[in-house]
Amino acid sequence: MFCLDLVLLTALGVGGATVIGAVLGFAFQKLSHRFSDIVLAFAAGVMLAAAVFGLILPSLEYGGKFGLIITVLGVFVGAVCLNLTDRLVPHLHRLAGAEGEAHNNAQLSKVLLFVTAIAIHNLPEGIAAGVGFGIEDNPSQALLIAGGIALQNIPEGMVIIGPMVASGIKPRRAFLLASLTGLVEVIGTLLGYFAVSIASAILPFALAFAGGTMLYVISDEMIPETHAHGHQRGATYALLVGFCLMLVSDVLLG
Repeated sequence: MFCLDLVLLTALGVGGATVIGAVLGFAFQKLSHRFSDIVLAFAAGVMLAAAVFGLILPSLEYGGKFGLIITVLGVFVGAVCLNLTDRLVPHLHRLAGAEGEAHNNAQLSKVLLFVTAIAIHNLPEGIAAGVGFGIEDNPSQALLIAGGIALQNIPEGMVIIGPMVASGIKPRRAFLLASLTGLVEVIGTLLGYFAVSIASAILPFALAFAGGTMLYVISDEMIPETHAHGHQRGATYALLVGFCLMLVSDVLLG
């Protein structure tokens, strides 16, 4: 199992990416949708590759003779868990609508609900990063998974700043709230790491579960958001670039 210092640094990096995104959100509040869609699509491609190569395929490998059953079950359980969460709180693909309405003080609670939703969704993403460290013989996989999640957190951190500031939340408090959503990922990363450290028998299912949560986020939230403003073609190629970059990295570092 990996050195705890490395896991902690990775957890801070994953959560800190949201903070970086929040800072960029203040700097580029009028950022064009084209640019943000391309960045988010690239992150989706990176996460897709990380989910497949870093989580789902290792789950098959570690699952033994029941690996296929465990992996398929884990993927669907992970996706269903996030789907149930979505029924309680909305998430990224609904933020654009809130931003246009946020000038009304009555929308303040709705914006805060979005921030809470992002924090809730960040927990399984953090767990996915931590679970990757259960793969003892391939440290590069864990770092690639964490890198993919961190990359996705930057545009997410950027997205939530605008609605909060527009709804009347002071910039300092908006930054604090955005940072807290990143802290949830730090906690999730440590939870995932310690879970597979304590009970290595759950590693195949945990890997597949984490992969399922990532696939759900990509399909249900990231891709619809990147296609919502008429930039489908550019977003598609950005996703492919992100995916292939991770593929090359996996081959060269694996």
